[in-house]
Amino acid sequence: MDRRTVQRTYVRAVFGIAAVALASAAQAHTTQLGESGEVTISTIKIGKDRSMIEGLVADGYDIGGVSLENGTVDVLTRTKDEGLSLRFLGYPVEGQKTIDTTLAPEADYKTPDEIAAILRQLHDAHPAITRLESIGKTVENRDIWALKIALDPESHDPRKPSILFNGMHHAREIMTPEVVLDTAEVLLTKYGQDPQVTHWVESNEIWLVPMLNSDGNNKVWNGNSMWRKNTRGNFGVDVNRNYPYAWGTCNGSSGSSWSDTYRGPSAGSEPETQALMGLVARIQPVFDISYHSYSELVIYPYGCDDSRTETREVVERVGRDMAGKIVTDSGQGTYAPGTAWELLYAVDGGDIDWMYHEHNVIPMVIEINSSSLGFQPAYSNRQPTVEKMRPAWQYLFEQLDASGIRGMITDGAGRAQPSTYVTVQGLGASAKAPFTWKVKNDGSYHIVLNPGAYTLKFDLNGQTVEKNVTVGAERVDMDVQF
Repeated sequence: MDRRTVQRTYVRAVFGIAAVALASAAQAHTTQLGESGEVTISTIKIGKDRSMIEGLVADGYDIGGVSLENGTVDVLTRTKDEGLSLRFLGYPVEGQKTIDTTLAPEADYKTPDEIAAILRQLHDAHPAITRLESIGKTVENRDIWALKIALDPESHDPRKPSILFNGMHHAREIMTPEVVLDTAEVLLTKYGQDPQVTHWVESNEIWLVPMLNSDGNNKVWNGNSMWRKNTRGNFGVDVNRNYPYAWGTCNGSSGSSWSDTYRGPSAGSEPETQALMGLVARIQPVFDISYHSYSELVIYPYGCDDSRTETREVVERVGRDMAGKIVTDSGQGTYAPGTAWELLYAVDGGDIDWMYHEHNVIPMVIEINSSSLGFQPAYSNRQPTVEKMRPAWQYLFEQLDASGIRGMITDGAGRAQPSTYVTVQGLGASAKAPFTWKVKNDGSYHIVLNPGAYTLKFDLNGQTVEKNVTVGAERVDMDVQF
């Protein structure tokens, strides 16, 4: 048996049948979290013992967030009585607080209708550089809105990289749309005034989806402020456990509909998941930030234990650099970077894993805010939070111009060749295992690399073109013709 199994078996033996009964009661949900009108948040001291978090996940508990600074994890249960099961199972509970889930968040936070209205206002105020579109419908037939910001928003320019920002996969995480809206507001209000922002808007295609899970958020405003999932049936599906890549493969989600990490009846079953997948497949961004709360982390793929991306050095550098730009709420440090399985617990069916695997996006989850602020802090924390996030998303814009290679793949007639694959082999100090990169649907390619020397082998239906390239601090633009 592994350490976690030994620990839990020992604790059950010590505390006897009462522990087992209480643990079973905590898991045998006949109603969803918060439907009873209250949720108890228990803060557990874990130090640096990640196996304790794994044990909590295995026991079916809803993990709210962690504080790596304090060495604690917050666990949500339907009632305070259910929270007692944590003590009986031997978890070192430091404190508990109970939330009345019938009370809505502060009114200054945004409902789905208010999000839609703000996006329309931004588009109306800047019609020349924005496009507002619905990328799909929710379970309850609400539009899922995306705002595109570009010099020519009505057309697509394959010469320009795309970048994506999305918020609110999880309904109770009400600060996440605020960060995406702030990103849009900064870009639009400073365009034409700030040279750097003007360059970003004119050189890239920028997509923003502030609220993916509007049905779940509507439920947050109407009787259950701790609701996490969408509103499928009377149980809901965790949209961020529903993506097809590695769906349900590594105990990183639940097959039980009562669970707050219920992955759904099949991979990609949910319309919210399908909407974001459709957008990503169409625009194939170079970078993505998916905002969540809370834990003060920057998380990169992959989510299953011991899994790493093929471009690990690049992905980890981007995640590490981004995390270092975000100051914690305590002011004592910066966000921690890593994979979900390193920092928290295994996650399968997440959006960032699917984006990387299917479309070679370099995506990051940012878990904003600390455990002291939680899911729904006072609205007075909105401005400090969005200002803390600005250096992180602005860093990605800088990276679009930075180390790497971009270009078009065409035939002799100048027609795009999207079915090309690129094999990248580092040379000298950059020598690592070679990896294969997909050319985008529009015939462009954009490979983020660390500085160094590389051989690129372009393969189109058995034809090959080989290029040796030295990558420095600035992006190399290189077209290839077959």
